[in-house]
Amino acid sequence: MLNRTFVSLISISMGFALCATSQAEDGNYVAQAGHPSLKEWLLPAMPPSPSDNIWTLEKSELGKQLFFDPRMSGTGKVSCSSCHLPEHGWEDGLPTAVRFGGKVMQVASPTMVNIGYNSIYMWDGRMPSIEKQAFAGQGIKADINAGMEEAGLKEGIHIEHIKAVKGYQTAFAKAFPQLPADMQISRDTIAQAIASFERTVVSNNSPFDKWVKGDKKAMTENQVNGFKVFIGKGNCAACHSAPNFTDNGFHNLGLKSFAAADHHKGRMTQKPTHASTDGAFKTPTLRDIALRAPYFHDGSAKNLLEVVEHYDRGGDVKTNISPMMQGGLGLSKDEKSSLLAFMEALTSHTQPFVYPVLPQ
Repeated sequence: MLNRTFVSLISISMGFALCATSQAEDGNYVAQAGHPSLKEWLLPAMPPSPSDNIWTLEKSELGKQLFFDPRMSGTGKVSCSSCHLPEHGWEDGLPTAVRFGGKVMQVASPTMVNIGYNSIYMWDGRMPSIEKQAFAGQGIKADINAGMEEAGLKEGIHIEHIKAVKGYQTAFAKAFPQLPADMQISRDTIAQAIASFERTVVSNNSPFDKWVKGDKKAMTENQVNGFKVFIGKGNCAACHSAPNFTDNGFHNLGLKSFAAADHHKGRMTQKPTHASTDGAFKTPTLRDIALRAPYFHDGSAKNLLEVVEHYDRGGDVKTNISPMMQGGLGLSKDEKSSLLAFMEALTSHTQPFVYPVLPQ
């Protein structure tokens, strides 16, 4: 777990877990540059889009503007990017999110890196698609609208903000030409545009990806050794699986915060009859992980070494802990160092992100 474009260590923001090994150990992978057994770690150039929201450049560019526009909030002071900044690996760099008005949340802002490759969304998995998350995110009680009720603002005020902007009228007409003019700007079309943009936040050209494709010099010997630990003794790939370094599952990592009486229930908020889900959070991708400190869903690990040490000792609070965390790992100092070096090889080196010019 270390420091994407557009990590858990299972909750790394997130968490590690336990997994497959090199071929010499279990037959799954051969840790050699370009070996065919590694191809499953490669991601498509672009995430798939659903049939009812086929990706287009016009929708994506519109969604990019909306994502960074504070007029999308009822107060006009908060945007999606308030918690998802490209310079922080599409997180916010805080241990846990802070909402408008200063309210400190129990969980960190999850990364948007490679969100389009996932199959379930949010720390507790309450959203089945990016579109539904983007739709719900516009609500009066949603994160972007914290403080909206207190300010006496009404549901849907952000749509009035957007409709009043001539530049947006033109952009929506280009993005949704199949719709009548009076239906082009709506909560649904806003969600579709934002989801289309979020699918462009892709990290799939890291040194690790280049090494998997056959470039022997893309990773150092220490990083290759780290990959062997990752798929072998560290058992990390059990949860941070190919190709996006996540199993889209939920795990309790035994974090100290779970011992608190008011701890966040995680997946149990959605599956209240399943006691095993108490304190289980979604596995985040490890791609661009080195950019996204602090780590775990509660932001309790300041750096990736603290994450590795947590997994190595098998967690702290054993109640309801994931079976894969049992017993710890027993990694040597060199194995930890190699594992950290491997995490560094998961960052894609891209051009600096260019913020959009907002319509007027």
